[in-house]
Formats: sequence, structure tokens, C-alpha cells
Amino acid sequence: MDIYARQMSSEDAAAVAGLCSQLGYPLSSHQILQNINAVHASKDHDAFVAIYDSHVVGWIGLAQVIMIESLPFCEINGLVIDETHRGKGIGKLLLERAKQWAKEKGNDTLRLRCNVKRTEAHEFYRHLGFQETKKQTVFVLDLQ
Repeated sequence: MDIYARQMSSEDAAAVAGLCSQLGYPLSSHQILQNINAVHASKDHDAFVAIYDSHVVGWIGLAQVIMIESLPFCEINGLVIDETHRGKGIGKLLLERAKQWAKEKGNDTLRLRCNVKRTEAHEFYRHLGFQETKKQTVFVLDLQ
């Protein structure tokens, strides 16, 4: 299976929207396109897709995070592999690309957050060397 990773482009919006729906985030292709454009406009964000047989089969989003209370780090904002292509090394390929991007930005740390109910994903991340460091509760305030 010949799979490669490349930077996400605006032409990927429909495929990325489909993958987001599989993850439980049903945004329209138009909304995804706006997000892709915003990522491209930021020097502290990037996103990559995995291509197999000319189709987008996964994506990863990244951000350089700078906070007062900690050293800068890179955070994975999202990672999803098409449900029909999981277990084939695509996630590992995208994570390797994320590590490369983080190092290019001068980071020594790559972080991610994962929903507590995604236990299979937890095992995947542990298998690749990630360590669980804390549990959090997420609070949201609707500003509308």
C-alpha cells in the first residue's frame, strides 16, 4: 500500500469534512474550507493529509502553543483516519509528519488531547510512545 502525507489544501475540504463527520464533528465542506484557509494564514498552525490511491484517507492538524506558564510545545488539534483504512499505519505516518513539523518549529514536546471514550485511540497513542500526564474537564461558555 503506497501512502504518503502532504500539506492539506483547499481542494481537500470535502474529503476532510467527511472524515470529520466520522469523528463526530459534522461541519460542512464550506466551514472546513474556511478552517483550512485560516490554518494556512497562521504561521503557528498547519495540517496534513494522508493520500492513498489518490484519495484523502486521513488528516492531522497541528498548532504551535505558547503559554506564559510553560515552555512552547506543539499540539495535535485533530487526527482522524478513514474507518475503512484504520490499522494500516496511516496514523503513524501522519504522527511522524507531525513530529517533523514540531521539530522544525523548535519544539521538544508534542501533545494531544483525546476524548475519554475513545479508548482504542488511547491505546494507539500509548503504543506510539505517548504518555498520559493528566485528566481535565473541559468547560465551554457560549458567547452568542
